[in-house]
Amino acid sequence: MKLSIIIPVFNEERTILKLLSRISSVKIAGVEKEIIVVDDGSSDSSKFKIQNSKFKGINLFSHRKNQGKGAAVRTGIERATGDYILIQDADLEYNPKDIARLIAPIKNNNSKTAVYGTRLKRLPNFLRDERTPRFFLHYLGNRILSLLTSIFYGQWITDMETCYKLFPKKAVEMLRLNSKRFDFEPEITAKLLKRGYRILEVPIKTHPRGYKEGKKLNTFKDGTIALWTLIKYRFFD
Repeated sequence: MKLSIIIPVFNEERTILKLLSRISSVKIAGVEKEIIVVDDGSSDSSKFKIQNSKFKGINLFSHRKNQGKGAAVRTGIERATGDYILIQDADLEYNPKDIARLIAPIKNNNSKTAVYGTRLKRLPNFLRDERTPRFFLHYLGNRILSLLTSIFYGQWITDMETCYKLFPKKAVEMLRLNSKRFDFEPEITAKLLKRGYRILEVPIKTHPRGYKEGKKLNTFKDGTIALWTLIKYRFFD
């Protein structure tokens, strides 16, 4: 099986080389990796560091201007040649060692299956993940959006907004994806479910970064857009 790992990058000069090192070191029996990095118009040294890195087999594509995470992921999907596609953020929140755990359920499963890495099969952790009111709002917002996804689309999901989404390439070849920003998460979820794909969830642990470290998600703005996206694609394609 060939796995295309798509890494959207925007101003991640502090973490990108560590992330590429971790991705490059991941080895999964019976799985060939394809690493696709899409620099989304970074204004820092991210692109330079990727171009001059020591890692082999990195396929770099660039946007001249910043367009958003969804647009970068769509560029990566267009270039992907793998049987399956995985989204990997360029920060260090998600541990690439979990990729093997995401792959495991599909090795003996049918092709109408996607796998999500869920961070939220748990209560709030006020000592770590939800250590500030702002991060607790992220937790509540994601739980609410995931609940609404479950109600609208008829399958229980605990973490619709997770970065770690693994799905067959053929599942998205016929989809018209429109999202340019973080609304990619609800759009791809809605369209997979509407086309009869089953989403399995695998528990993962993450190391959330703060806004001073470069976190870009806006709880209210992006949450409102995500809600509208879920409603829109429930009734329209």
